[in-house]
Amino acid sequence: MFGQIVIGPPGSGKSTYCYGEYQFLNAIGRKSAIINLDPANDRLPYDEDVALDIRDYITLEEIMEELNLGPNGGLMYALENLDEAGIDDFIAQVDKLVEDQNYLIFDCPGQVELFTHHNSLYKIFKKLIKVKKLRLCVVSLVDSLYLTSPSQYISILLLSLRSMLQLDMPHINVISKIDMLRQYGELPFRLDYYTEVQDLSYLTPYLEKESNSILGKNYVRLTELIGELVEDFNLVSFEVLSVENKRCMINLLSVIDKANGYSFGSEIGGDTIWSEATRQGGLAYQDIDIHERWIEYKDEYDKKEREEDDELKNEQDPQSGDVPLTEDEEYELALKQWDEEQAR
Repeated sequence: MFGQIVIGPPGSGKSTYCYGEYQFLNAIGRKSAIINLDPANDRLPYDEDVALDIRDYITLEEIMEELNLGPNGGLMYALENLDEAGIDDFIAQVDKLVEDQNYLIFDCPGQVELFTHHNSLYKIFKKLIKVKKLRLCVVSLVDSLYLTSPSQYISILLLSLRSMLQLDMPHINVISKIDMLRQYGELPFRLDYYTEVQDLSYLTPYLEKESNSILGKNYVRLTELIGELVEDFNLVSFEVLSVENKRCMINLLSVIDKANGYSFGSEIGGDTIWSEATRQGGLAYQDIDIHERWIEYKDEYDKKEREEDDELKNEQDPQSGDVPLTEDEEYELALKQWDEEQAR
């Protein structure tokens, strides 16, 4: 059994990604299920498709009212309660899902302390790994908006690093909503500078410009030291994501499959075409400069991809003929069906 643990600050697009990934996985034949672990999330985009919801056991509103706690305290209590009292029942419910699905997507709360220094999520997933032999990968989302401010960029680097150390599992950091980045403002460096976390000392002039007061000098020095700490560990890098972009989803899933081991021998699902293509490098699309794709020539790339997709849709449906489908045709047909789901 394999899966993803989706974490990230509020507004980073976790639930949207979970639902998009769920649709994409089903389109390629991989049976999947979404598990909501956020007791405060009462507006799920996948409400009708959620397989297991923590709100069926406890809601944030109930905790806040009964124990006179605020939102953050109530959320911590909910996860601690699941950890201490309800974990066995939770594992039993997960066990039932294993019988029908072979891939789980955990949608986690957005309070960053839960995956930076609090142990509840860590204990829950470690027990699932130990008891149910789950092979999980953490997918950590951050909004591309944070790239436009040097101090905020350093802060998400520290957040990502702390999450990696705290959760102690295979970890993929992702810059989400990359398709909106141009709307947020101009970047002083190319996009790959941020995704590859290159020499952070180049940010110093921009930090000084951002904090040019007397107290700001101390703030700049603190930010520089945090940057040096991140560089010393040399662990953080990012993938980019636009949930509505098929090629982005393909690339990210192939990275995740390698991180949690799905692409190294899994034959338990219905997506053996995907697994075989991944192992043989069949999904290794031509390398694209991400700065050109999402910044300099975004409109041109969007147009080209739409034309390619329209051309594929206008082709005769391979299922209408008597000739058996090739693996490439089956794969393309699955992606075509996923495109149609996204459009609806």
